[in-house]
Amino acid sequence: MSQEKLSDFVAAAAGEFGVPGVSAGVLTGGRETYASHGVTSLDTPLPVDERTLFHLASVTKTFTATALMRLAAEGKVDLDAPVRRYVPELTLADEGAAARITVLNLLNHTAGLDWNLIDTGEEDDSLPGFVARMAGLSLIAPPGARASYSQAGYNLAGRVIEKVTGLTFEKAVAALVLEPAGLSNTFFEPDEVMVRRFAVGHNPGEDGEPRSARPWTSWRAGSRANNPGGGLASSVSDLLRWAGFHLGAGDETLPGGALRRMREPTVELRASTLGDAFGICWFLREVDGVRTIGHGGSGNGQFAELLIVPEHDFAVVSLANAGPNGYPFNQAVVRWALEHYLGVAERDPEPIPYDEARAREVAGRYEIDAMNLDVVTDGHRLTLEVGIKPEIRQASEAEMPPDHAPATMGFLAGDGEEYIITEGGLKGQRGFFTRDDGGAIVGVDLAGRLFGRAPAAR
Repeated sequence: MSQEKLSDFVAAAAGEFGVPGVSAGVLTGGRETYASHGVTSLDTPLPVDERTLFHLASVTKTFTATALMRLAAEGKVDLDAPVRRYVPELTLADEGAAARITVLNLLNHTAGLDWNLIDTGEEDDSLPGFVARMAGLSLIAPPGARASYSQAGYNLAGRVIEKVTGLTFEKAVAALVLEPAGLSNTFFEPDEVMVRRFAVGHNPGEDGEPRSARPWTSWRAGSRANNPGGGLASSVSDLLRWAGFHLGAGDETLPGGALRRMREPTVELRASTLGDAFGICWFLREVDGVRTIGHGGSGNGQFAELLIVPEHDFAVVSLANAGPNGYPFNQAVVRWALEHYLGVAERDPEPIPYDEARAREVAGRYEIDAMNLDVVTDGHRLTLEVGIKPEIRQASEAEMPPDHAPATMGFLAGDGEEYIITEGGLKGQRGFFTRDDGGAIVGVDLAGRLFGRAPAAR
């Protein structure tokens, strides 16, 4: 596959989705191919290339998990041990849960912790400050009971790294994985980012036209307390090198057995866009009979996607600097690369026709600590809208990304609980509704997060 064909597709897709600046890369058989298009910022435009820095957001979690795996391989951390062995000061709303959560529960999102509504404030913007406030975080399930994607869990994992190494999280990750993997263009510190070429996120303004997103990182992701879950900035060239590290046979940094363990299933996922299971951090997904591992990230007007196909020594990276369409742009690049390099085709399932009874059963508001999700039926179609809670917006001094507009969703064939979104920035996202023992709908899963049904307004 020629570099020209990749470049042509990337440029066409960037135009289709209206993304100002994008960068993509493919690693196959040890050979790297890059394609970039557009500009770093509409306000201060510079050409994007393979070394342009983008905010990785949650792709950072793969680095946090790999650092912990190195500590485990060195015998310094036991993944099956309670987190309190390393962070004895951990306090949660449920004392029993605080005592039972293991390091592995953090790494495969089975700790039962809600997403992340913890603000350390400027007075203690640190991981110790974050952990000190975790007693106020909701618990959505007993430890180990189910998977629900949690930023808070990874921030707590970062504190484990600090306690074990005696270093700040950022210095520990640099020493444990960034430097050994040869990642010289990957940074936590904004001071390092701003002296290099970097992409600025964009979100639609009131007129629908893209405008620069502020703050540069996502809401609260600029906090040091959120670095383990989403603080890194990196480039396509470094991310392909990172993929190559995980495709390798292992070395003194991390033995091959530990690398392979990270991509073995630890908990199954149902009807999730994230995949069929969580490994250790990695989303595990079978595409057209081929096993893949990957992770995505969404920041403030910036989106990142990394997918690896170990059996084909293959990886694809896509970075985009506009929301919400950066997400479908990245998905389009990944699918194109899989099909044109490997002959692997991914197709979304088709929803069944609108069902009034099913629609009315699930209609209502659902929520996690920071976001509302509204499912609405007008008698002809079912829509899903998700956004930051108004009270969170009002209390924050930082500008926040816009909400996702209502988008059509449809049920998939089967028990009437699984769905797919068919339009908008969340197009292709799959999930399912959950029931209690009496059969009533009590929650909905979106992007791996469990939203509980809110009490009906009186």
